[in-house]
Amino acid sequence: MMSMPSSFRQRHSLSAGAVLLCGTACLIYMPVASAETSITPMKHTKAYLARKSPLLVAAKKRTAVQASRNESLQVQGRHIFAFGQAQRQPDSNTRISAQTLLERRVVSVTDLQNLAPNLTVQSLKGTQSINYHLRGVGLDDYYENNVSSVMVYLDGVAYPFSSMTDGMMFDIANVDIAPGPVGFTHGMSDTGGEVSLQSNDPTPYWHGNITQDIASYARSRTSGFISGPLARNLSFRVAAQTTQGGGWQYNPLNGAHLGDQNQTALRAKLKWTPDSKTVVALGGHWTRDLSELINGNPVINLAPAWQKYPQFSGYRQTAWGIQPGFAKLIGRPESLKPSEDNIFWGADFRISRELGFARLEAVSAFETERQGEYSDEDGTELATGDVYRNVNGNIFSQELKLVSTLPGKLHWTVGAYYNRSRMQQQFYNNFNDYQGRGYISESSYDQNQQAFSQYANVSYDITKTITLFGGVTHMSDDRQLLNFRTIKYGLNTLNFAPEGALTNQLGGLLGIQVQLTQHLQTYFKVSKGFKPGGFAANNTVAQAQLKAFKPESLMSYELGFKSDPLPGKLRLNGAAFYYDYHNQQVVSSFLLNNYGPLGTYVNVPHSAIWGIELSAEAHPVSHIYINGNMGYERGSYTSFYALNTPAVNAYRVATGVYKAFYTDYRGSDLGIPKLTLSGSIAYRADLPYGLSTDLGVNGNYRDSQAMTIGGTGAYRLPPYFLMGTYATVGNKKQGWNATIYVTNLLNRHYSITSSSQSTTYQHVPGAPRFIGGRLSYGF
Repeated sequence: MMSMPSSFRQRHSLSAGAVLLCGTACLIYMPVASAETSITPMKHTKAYLARKSPLLVAAKKRTAVQASRNESLQVQGRHIFAFGQAQRQPDSNTRISAQTLLERRVVSVTDLQNLAPNLTVQSLKGTQSINYHLRGVGLDDYYENNVSSVMVYLDGVAYPFSSMTDGMMFDIANVDIAPGPVGFTHGMSDTGGEVSLQSNDPTPYWHGNITQDIASYARSRTSGFISGPLARNLSFRVAAQTTQGGGWQYNPLNGAHLGDQNQTALRAKLKWTPDSKTVVALGGHWTRDLSELINGNPVINLAPAWQKYPQFSGYRQTAWGIQPGFAKLIGRPESLKPSEDNIFWGADFRISRELGFARLEAVSAFETERQGEYSDEDGTELATGDVYRNVNGNIFSQELKLVSTLPGKLHWTVGAYYNRSRMQQQFYNNFNDYQGRGYISESSYDQNQQAFSQYANVSYDITKTITLFGGVTHMSDDRQLLNFRTIKYGLNTLNFAPEGALTNQLGGLLGIQVQLTQHLQTYFKVSKGFKPGGFAANNTVAQAQLKAFKPESLMSYELGFKSDPLPGKLRLNGAAFYYDYHNQQVVSSFLLNNYGPLGTYVNVPHSAIWGIELSAEAHPVSHIYINGNMGYERGSYTSFYALNTPAVNAYRVATGVYKAFYTDYRGSDLGIPKLTLSGSIAYRADLPYGLSTDLGVNGNYRDSQAMTIGGTGAYRLPPYFLMGTYATVGNKKQGWNATIYVTNLLNRHYSITSSSQSTTYQHVPGAPRFIGGRLSYGF
């Protein structure tokens, strides 16, 4: 039970609230719906109850004053673990609360990989393009013109272009990471799973918060929100964040720094409840990102032995440089550093209506992106891998579904989802200093896409402890690559024929759940998922590069359990899985004579992945809170024959000549990180004079990862272990808290991803130690 003043317990029930955190000092009480109920009628909220009784109006005012003070009420006594209802759901999802996001310093989607087992979230080549891999399933897609194998959702809206979530990791209520085939209850079908971000909703009482975070390398992050009623049954929430500085890379030749962030984001929501059965919501967001990129460090010289490149001795050292002619061609200044010039904005409209037998939900959304991105992909001052990319894209989506609400043994969901996207890309490559090319190229294209899917899900309680469940999903995806052209300035122009890709597939789910005891349930499920085919649309000089790759499909077998052996003291969950993977989409290459390896996508006829996941939470003694998770996975190709890119590069370095080497990878390891570990321990207690404290230490380990097919040596990212710590003190009554923290406490040198371009193969380094302070005030 929560321990709080008896007068408060008498005046107000916690049944309408959720426990969250405002600052790392204390847990907070905030009546905000979860992701699943964000648009359901607020029948039991304070606003509704106040209309029924004048006495509750006064109680509401008194409670709102207390709750608005940093949205906080200290939780004492027996600890109640978060997401209690999820313990009765037959899944292996990782659910992350707002408290955990703050304690672990999660400020971008790439930080999520430190909190979930078998999850990899990587910035491609240090840019804003993000790739997700879950249980070894994912697609490396620099140009973002294909569907990700792990779909990202924000407030229930799918983002097939993952860069559109740029800057949205603030004012987040929770994160839900679901592995395995999805698309049976909402949204789009996918093979690898989904990452769902749920932002905080408007509240029927006035409150707000402002936070200032200052850290090493002159990094500053300011965020805040305000929420409350505008009129009877109408509430709003506005949240914003701006991040500046923090660049830790530098050029040892001239002392110039690289990596400063310059990003501002805004989100706004309106929520109207005209009656007890209807909720109407309108949301919008906007992001402006002018941040500098992180440069890779060359680890392999892919040019002939006689063409030397700079070597850097320091972990933070790098180099970059843009030629005046290239800057003029792309319309940017000659002082340009590797950086983004991005604008993202979008809006969504949703309505929910209780029909008696079911709830009708409709969501319409429109998202846009405009990117201007300059990256120095050789990590030197030479013009051998300078890339500039213009992207204009938009997505419209519409979802309509019915969810059963009648009590009984049978529960069901049926729905349909539609999306339509348009994208234009234009990217330049500067090869002026690359021996054998010596020119600037420009590639451009248009891509049109639309998809329509239908889904149904049903569960039936055979007995009070045994439930059968199943689902089906069907999707048709049609996309065309049009007007593709490559200009080699001063040489020639290449025009390519249009390409098309059509996917029309069916997926399914069947499972059984058994509630063995009140605090122990187990489940087994079999599911089949799929994702559409697409195109490799990068620096293109041959029609073969644009040939569409086929859809992939995955058959998943999963056995899991959820338990609370010591309720409120110990929670243990686990799952084992096996994936039967067909036509897996992977990045490979083919060799063009007298030019070199060219990137493309290929389908692996068959591969297999298996693994286990365990998570635990413990509150062994007063004031001590422990949590952790472990993921272990292995994968191998069972049928695959492809170009051996490392062998091609090695022969080129030795002889100056490109020669094709092909390898049968049957039985070879997929190269996914085998072991991922994450955990934390915290001490929370009350202090004299109304103060409270929260002290914590956390860590995460990530195994090595192959970045090319069959990659060894420098073609693998080394394993690494990171630690962090924080200390918070606050006053819940006065609404403030202050935190000091350290990330990468041991100042490890590690790499988060890799890249290659023409003459070098690089590792992109992770951030060094950051020491920071955070001050938050709620009102």
